[in-house]
Amino acid sequence: MFRQMRRFKQQIDNEECIRILKEQPRGVLSLIGDDGYPYGIPLDHWYCEEDSKLYFHGAKEGHKIDAIKACDKASYCVMDQGFKKDGEWALNINSVIVFGRISLVEDPEKAKIICTELCRKFTDDEAYLQHELEHAFPRVQCLELIPEHMTGKLVNES
Repeated sequence: MFRQMRRFKQQIDNEECIRILKEQPRGVLSLIGDDGYPYGIPLDHWYCEEDSKLYFHGAKEGHKIDAIKACDKASYCVMDQGFKKDGEWALNINSVIVFGRISLVEDPEKAKIICTELCRKFTDDEAYLQHELEHAFPRVQCLELIPEHMTGKLVNES
């Protein structure tokens, strides 16, 4: 069902893909949007090691939510910051693409955990977290992406 990577010599293993998903703060979620046009949106994510799913948060309405309700197929692409080898100009970048099914998280307790973990990716300020949970949480819709296929690769820009 899913294609094998054409440039398989650049493929990174599953453990490296998961490391990138855990360490990098954001990526681009791609959905099937209005009139069948692709719709990509940059989002923060949290990779949960316990269930191997990706979680996101955003507004309760809008293009993203409409697209998810119309079709639950999604892909999510994450890139690291890259690195240069000594004496070389070219950047080496790891990227991961996750294909899967996305849905709205309806359980408020699960949504609170997701929002808490997303916030903690960026700050350990407990007062800020509590403020956000009290004031912004009622307006938040959390999303769950269940991976069906994942590939990653290391690309040298030269």
